[in-house]
Parts: sequence; C-alpha cells; structure tokens
Amino acid sequence: MNLKAHLARQRARINRRLRRLLPPASAYPQSIHRAMRYSVLGGGKRIRPILCLEAAAAVVGRRARGIEELASALELIHTYSLIHDDLPALDNDDLRRGRPTCHRKFGEATAILAGDALLTLAFEVLGRLKTPRSASIITELARAIGTRGGMIGGQVADLEAEKRKVSARQLAYIHRSKTGALMRAAVRSGAQAAGAGAVELERLTRYAEKVGLAFQIVDDILDVRSTTERLGKPARHDAARHKATYPALHGLRQSEQLAAALVEAACAELRPFGRRAAVLEGIARYLLRRSK
Repeated sequence: MNLKAHLARQRARINRRLRRLLPPASAYPQSIHRAMRYSVLGGGKRIRPILCLEAAAAVVGRRARGIEELASALELIHTYSLIHDDLPALDNDDLRRGRPTCHRKFGEATAILAGDALLTLAFEVLGRLKTPRSASIITELARAIGTRGGMIGGQVADLEAEKRKVSARQLAYIHRSKTGALMRAAVRSGAQAAGAGAVELERLTRYAEKVGLAFQIVDDILDVRSTTERLGKPARHDAARHKATYPALHGLRQSEQLAAALVEAACAELRPFGRRAAVLEGIARYLLRRSK
C-alpha cells in the first residue's frame, strides 16, 4: 500500500464530510460561520479522524458504515481545542496551519465563540450516530475533552507548569491528557463503532496510548529543531526554558529514544490484526519520522 496516497484519500473523504456538516458561510450570522469554516477547512493532517477510520477498519477489515460522521466530529473537537489554545490567554499564537490564527483573523470574541460552536456541533453530530454503542462513544469523547485526564485537565496542568520544574510523572500526565486523550478516544471510538470485542479494544487502546504520547514527544522535539515555515505554527526554540517538554526534562537524544520505543511497542500491539492494521502501523512510524 502507498501510505501517503491512502492518507491523502482519507483526508479528502473527511474534508468532504466536514464541508457538508459545517454551516455554510452565507448562513446568518455569517461572521461565526466564516470563522468556523476558516479554522476547520484551513488544512491539517486529519490524524485523529483517520485514526478513527483505521481503527474501525482494523476490526472489520473494510470501511465501516457511517464512520465518517464520528471521524468528522473528532476533527471538529480537535479544531475547537486549537482555536482556544491559540488565544492570548493561553498560548497567544499568531499562526496555525500556516495561516493567521482564528482570533487574529476574526477577533478574540468570535474565535472563542467559534471554538464553542465547533464543540457544540460535534456533539450534535455524535447525537445522530446510528450505532448500538453510541452512548458509550459519546461518554468516551466527553471524558477525553474534560478535566479528569482529558484535554482541559492537561491544558490546565501545562499552564501551571510554565517556568516551573516538573517531574517525569507530571510531564507524562500533561502530554497524555492534553494530546494523548483525544487520540486514544479516536482509536477507541472507531473500534467500538465497528463492534470490537474486549480483547481487540484493549490492544487498540494500548496502541493509541503509546502513539499519543510518542506524537507529543515528537512535537516537543520539532519545537526545538524545526522552523515556523516547516511547522505552519510558531517554532518555540526557547520553549524548553519555559514550558514542560520532554527535551527540556530528558534532552533531545533520550526523547528521541523514548519516542522510538513507544512506537515499536505500539506497533507490537497490532500484530494480531495482521494486514488490517497496516495503516495504523504506518501512521505510528510516520509520526516518528517527523522528528528527523
């Protein structure tokens, strides 16, 4: 399989669904709908929705019916979190996906409301899911967003760790919550929607937890090593002095080794799925190559 071409097809599939789910830019009030579409449709690798699609495929060996709605809801949630993370009160970033951030383009008030609207729309989409496990999936995603080991809890812990020395345990909590929780939920929800059994779900959960942490470690490495032009967002070459990151705590070399070990362990969890999980393995190894 040509992984790059396959991922491009999956991105196109999700983008088509997102365009249909988002309110048209011409719908009143136009300002909020323009901001929502600008932020969602302005690029992005669609890693979380693709993880959802591929987890379902690993279970059933084919495209699962109706999975695009669930996958698209994950992207709406992810984009909401990016809009809010970029705000002056949080990371105060000017660029996202190579373009001005939502608050720079539309103002802070509209950006806050656009994030709120995307999260609300995501749960409207989730409420229409036609799967026997829809209630469990909605609960799973709500928990992944929340304060107890979810994105918001991770963001709070990250803010509180600024300019402070943190332990390896605290840093792992921040990364597993702020980034890893939604990736874990993406894989688990896709597997549940496809009817995964308990053993399959547990293996995919362990894969997702390892990949989610590796993803954020690689992001930390890129913030030290890369450029704003390459990342499409500000490269924080001085972030290691102010933010809780793996290179700041462990150094670049050890961080690379840890990310590589996590990816290998994640891929080992996929062996019982055989070729059905080839794309999930490819995604894990692609995430690691980003740090090179």
